[in-house]
Amino acid sequence: MAAEPALDLTPETGLRHLWRALADIADGCRMWRLGCTLGWLDIKLRYRGSILGPLWLTVSTAVMVAAIGSVYGALFHMELHHYLPFLSISLVLWGYVSGIAGDGCQVFTRAAGLIQAARIPFTVHAIRSVVRNALVLAHNLAVIIVVFAVFRLMPAHLLAEIPVLALWAIDSLALSLALGVLGTRFRDIPPIIGSLLQIAFFVTPIMWEPGLIFAGRQYMLLNPFYPLFEILRGPLMGEVPRLSIWIAAGGYSVVLWVVTLLLFSRLRSRLAYWV
Repeated sequence: MAAEPALDLTPETGLRHLWRALADIADGCRMWRLGCTLGWLDIKLRYRGSILGPLWLTVSTAVMVAAIGSVYGALFHMELHHYLPFLSISLVLWGYVSGIAGDGCQVFTRAAGLIQAARIPFTVHAIRSVVRNALVLAHNLAVIIVVFAVFRLMPAHLLAEIPVLALWAIDSLALSLALGVLGTRFRDIPPIIGSLLQIAFFVTPIMWEPGLIFAGRQYMLLNPFYPLFEILRGPLMGEVPRLSIWIAAGGYSVVLWVVTLLLFSRLRSRLAYWV
């Protein structure tokens, strides 16, 4: 990794900011092992002394799936052998998204000591957050496996999930960087994001299926969470997402990365002073 000069009096331009931001992302990706190690240590330290460790999250997710599934399945007159697998996938994925968003707001402020002590690409801290939440997601996958086993279902189109998982990983990194920059500059961003996530939870097909919406169903694509969830959840449920859903998911990912690069390139040089 090429270290930046301690004092650079060269006038900064937009392209220069962008080039340094891209270099930071590239250097951070090359140091992915460090990010993975830090994320793994975060999980170990968070649950040190706990009997079940991260499995407490798995237990709580399983209880939530059972409780919500029984109540909403009766309210919506849904067949449990179809609704519970849908609900388990949705809640596990939503837990990952809310974790990425919540941690992303403090991804740099929590690493203030390390940022001020060593010159490490800021992207490493975003990778650390993604790995930490991915490990929690891996534990919660047990809930989905158990639900599918109980109803003797076999996830379909598993090979189609590989590019989708790659897209989710890339978007998770972008979201962590963008929210990290905003959360470092404006310390009231975390509660704002928390409130927005609560609203998004109810307007996104998480507890209810998209098929329940008839009038105005085309407007569901305006919700960025819907296509991103559907391209991952649909194949597991044996459904092939429509082309419009794939296009919307790709479009939202491009927009997310454009916004992230604009924020990160413009404000990256000030992060060490704000943390």
